[in-house]
Amino acid sequence: MLDIKLIRQNAEQVAEKLKKKKFDFDVAAFRQLDEERKQADTESQSLLAERKQASKKIGELVKQGIPVDEAKQTVNETLAKIEEQLNALKQKATAASEALEALMMSIPNIPDDEVPEGNDEDANVEVLTWGEPRQFDFEVKDHVDVGEEVGGLDFELASKITGSRFAVMQGSMARLHRALTQFMLDTHINEHGYNEVYVPFMVNADSLRGTGQLPKFEEDLFKLEGEQNYYLIPTAEVPVTNIARDTIFEEKELGDGLRFVCHTPCFRSEAGSYGRDTRGMIRQHQFEKVELVKMVKPGRAAAELETLTENAEAILQKLNLPYRKVILCGGDLGFSAQRTYDLEVWLPGQQKYREISSCSNFGDYQARRMLARWRNPETGKPELLNTINGSGLAVGRTLVAVLENYQTADGGVEIPEALRPYMGGASKL
Repeated sequence: MLDIKLIRQNAEQVAEKLKKKKFDFDVAAFRQLDEERKQADTESQSLLAERKQASKKIGELVKQGIPVDEAKQTVNETLAKIEEQLNALKQKATAASEALEALMMSIPNIPDDEVPEGNDEDANVEVLTWGEPRQFDFEVKDHVDVGEEVGGLDFELASKITGSRFAVMQGSMARLHRALTQFMLDTHINEHGYNEVYVPFMVNADSLRGTGQLPKFEEDLFKLEGEQNYYLIPTAEVPVTNIARDTIFEEKELGDGLRFVCHTPCFRSEAGSYGRDTRGMIRQHQFEKVELVKMVKPGRAAAELETLTENAEAILQKLNLPYRKVILCGGDLGFSAQRTYDLEVWLPGQQKYREISSCSNFGDYQARRMLARWRNPETGKPELLNTINGSGLAVGRTLVAVLENYQTADGGVEIPEALRPYMGGASKL
């Protein structure tokens, strides 16, 4: 959520900056709701003062010769009218506040000044490429055909069990998927200094509001039936970032920032994506990620985004998977993000780069929603944290990349050297 004081003071400038995200901020509607709320509060304060004064008038009326009972009746009639007006104003103020809150929750984060202009992914700007796509001397297959030939990757079985956009893995394929997960966790913990955390795979609505998935993206979520009002997590970003919700961290416990790594399944309805990537594991309802989350003091976030992105890149480099890094343009930038790097791995089966990690700096946008703060020892006052997160990496898509980039002419798959210790020393599927 944006700072309402910032909008009050610079509404037109905020609206102009949000145009980069292709968001039309209605300044007039904001000002009207804000004025309605302030006016109702002002009138309420005036009536409260009037009620306080009215309660003292009984004695004054008696001194003027009016009988006590009559004086009480007069004052009570006045108080009843004031109470009626107060109730009406309370309803008006509540309605205005709720409408203003809904408007504030619908406004995306302001993009960083360095975010390029553009309407969609075609305008994203390439920052670097790493590695050279392998030149094959045989006909390249995509991961679906490779998985079928090697065995252990079954989409038809998953469709029978559940439906479309799911996969069943067995044997060495399941082990390779698990090996990738463990390799990523070990790298981020042992080499990059992240603290591993295990979290629930179901969250409440407050957690989703805190990170920006609600209310805007409810159709993309799986909501569970029952009294609890729980949702399946779309990414570990939600439960891990909410560790800091409604919390004030002291300087000693925050240090140079909190750094978490977390492996979870992720669940997305993929609303609006019908017809896209229906083949294979690129876009599924259930998939797994190793997520990196940082919570730092203001001023550190930009540098921490660079480091977090490099940590995600390290996984691709250790697996010797060619990739490119792009900065997202305004039209492709996420709702809560100020700045985002996408890492796109080369998939020979598609002859194109596909997203495998998205690393974003959110500034204090999520922290304001969550009231995630730290106490500045110089002032003694709480200040909002800055949050950063990214995939390190999406496990299923990394499996896809390994199957396609390491396929062999005889229908097998070489195992990247970095994964062989996790595969019992095996060098090939």
